[in-house]
Amino acid sequence: MVDTRFHRFAGPVALGALLEQIGLPGLVDGSEAELIISGVAELDLAGPNDLALAAHTSYIEELRRTNAGAVFVSGALRDVVPAGTVGVAVDKAHNAFADVLDFLYPSSTRSIIAAGRDDLGAPIFERDVTIGSNVVIGAGVEIGRGTIIGANTVIGAGVTIGRNCTIAANCTIDCAHIGNDVVLHSGARIGTEGFGWLDFGSSNRKIPQLGRVIIQDRVEVGANSTIDRGALGDTVIGDGTKIDNLVQIGHNCRIGRNCLIAAMSGLSGSTIVEDGVLMGGGVGTSGHVTIGAGSVVHGRAAVTKNWPAGSKLAGAPAQDIRDFWREIAVMRKLSKGDKRG
Repeated sequence: MVDTRFHRFAGPVALGALLEQIGLPGLVDGSEAELIISGVAELDLAGPNDLALAAHTSYIEELRRTNAGAVFVSGALRDVVPAGTVGVAVDKAHNAFADVLDFLYPSSTRSIIAAGRDDLGAPIFERDVTIGSNVVIGAGVEIGRGTIIGANTVIGAGVTIGRNCTIAANCTIDCAHIGNDVVLHSGARIGTEGFGWLDFGSSNRKIPQLGRVIIQDRVEVGANSTIDRGALGDTVIGDGTKIDNLVQIGHNCRIGRNCLIAAMSGLSGSTIVEDGVLMGGGVGTSGHVTIGAGSVVHGRAAVTKNWPAGSKLAGAPAQDIRDFWREIAVMRKLSKGDKRG
């Protein structure tokens, strides 16, 4: 469900009327057309009045289990829609879903300050909060006891920050809920728009980024690192995780507890990093991959597939480090040639 602290909702609206608004009339009728849509959500989180999306066969299992009231699906998935859910089969289902997002959550309401959010009320500070010079704080912001906000930092409407946090100078925080004892170093960018596009290489249409960033307790984020908000759900950074300078965390990534991610690493969208993973400098992931708990990913590795817990990875593409060193040894022998005789 989209958090309306951050994104104004233009509904609720009947499904039939919603389809007419985006230029797809007549796809549903009767009681299906009268279904009230009160929000959008991911398949696994959607409720009986939510609209969800299943645009690809990779969503089959989640689609079968969904409790969504209605789902936009590609034609290949029409027969997989569970009983009790309205399946709306459309060409370019993802594009149609983006049209819905633009209608229900107008782009004019999406900004770092979300001007005009009088419905959220004035910011709320607990005692002993320190605010530096030239700080900008949006409507409805909540900041816990003992937190320090450095100079020139901008905090968007609806953001919550826990107790005893240190937010250094020149940070921006939007669409985020931050726990206790969190440290953001100078220039950190939290809750920025994710890099999501349709019609690659032609129209490059932006997919609305309506999710959040959830930063749990005792997290540290280095200088000039960026954590994008989810496209629809949440980007999550787990308890005790430490992120170095100049790290990019893409939308919908889920980082576990007590991970260490070194500088210049870049995690593409929907990467899952389980608890206790160590990443060397310059690691990259291709997105939609899982790195199992306790794994070690050596510097400059490029992770392109799922790896189980306890993996030790190196190389591009990343592989088990024993295989990596074995290949290096073979290449060195080949490069020297056979010098017998």
